[in-house]
Amino acid sequence: MSSADTVVVLDFETTGLSPTMGDRAIEIGAVRLERGEVVGRFQELMNPGCRISGFIEDYTGITNGMLEDAAPCGEVMNRFADFVGGSNLVAHNASFDKRFLDAELELISRRYTGEFTCSLLAARRIYQDSPNHKLSTLVDYINLPSDGSYHRALYDAEMTVKVWLAMLSSIRDQYAIDSISFSLIQSLNKKPKKGVSKFLSRQTC
Repeated sequence: MSSADTVVVLDFETTGLSPTMGDRAIEIGAVRLERGEVVGRFQELMNPGCRISGFIEDYTGITNGMLEDAAPCGEVMNRFADFVGGSNLVAHNASFDKRFLDAELELISRRYTGEFTCSLLAARRIYQDSPNHKLSTLVDYINLPSDGSYHRALYDAEMTVKVWLAMLSSIRDQYAIDSISFSLIQSLNKKPKKGVSKFLSRQTC
């Protein structure tokens, strides 16, 4: 049984919102967890082969000048595929990151064998009283330390790790579930919010 605290947490910065519209990744950041401990990190800029907009430069702090000297997307994603290996994957708003991961790996004929789940969907169920479930809001809501350097891939991945581990701790403490599987979180994310307590109360220790 794969544990929810042994995963790779990842985040992309991109040229836009949709790889089907030609947008590409410009940065990947990831943190490897084993039994809740950080054991590895990955961060690289990547050259998408086109100029990025002023909006993306302002939003991320990544400039066209920084990307000129970066390796092409294919080279970086090949290294990232090696980093991921067979691990399960977590991202905040995972549907976005999964689209780009799938698209970039398809271009280099690479695959990943792990499964994906979403920390944002989990947070909507575990922290139902949070004002919203953006990463920065959750960090403040849980009272996690932060210097506010959002929208860079590794920093966002690091903060997602903190939120993810805080959620697992909340589940353990509130529902006395000693071992939280990855599949349990996947199932949790499909439950209506009003059914979360009943679902978790039924899990065995």
